[in-house]
Amino acid sequence: MSPADLPEEALSEKFLAATGPGGQNVNKVATACQLRCDLFKLGLSPDAYARLKVIAGSKLTAGGELVITARRYRTQEGNRADARARLAEMLTAAHIVQAKRRPTKPSRSAKAKRVDDKKGRSAIKAGRGKVSFD
Repeated sequence: MSPADLPEEALSEKFLAATGPGGQNVNKVATACQLRCDLFKLGLSPDAYARLKVIAGSKLTAGGELVITARRYRTQEGNRADARARLAEMLTAAHIVQAKRRPTKPSRSAKAKRVDDKKGRSAIKAGRGKVSFD
């Protein structure tokens, strides 16, 4: 999912005073972008929503809003694009279904080979004992 595919009615943006590089400009201009996305308006499947909850972690509020704060860049436009890209990346990751793991058993011949190898190794080690001269 690309940032352009995100529905605007599910998003709200707020600009905050950022921290970090920028000198005095940081104190004067609100460049950090706080992007809020209402996940219920996205119409995600229950499975994708569950995976997104795990991916988002503490960024997800109790009301079902995903809050992303971007302050990497010195401009509002850069931070807005960064926040939307991060949201799109999370949504893309939530739609990827992991393959189910099918447990396998070793074959009978593989078990027998393993036991034979263990017996051979045991015989080699048993032959390393101290030599007695009686």
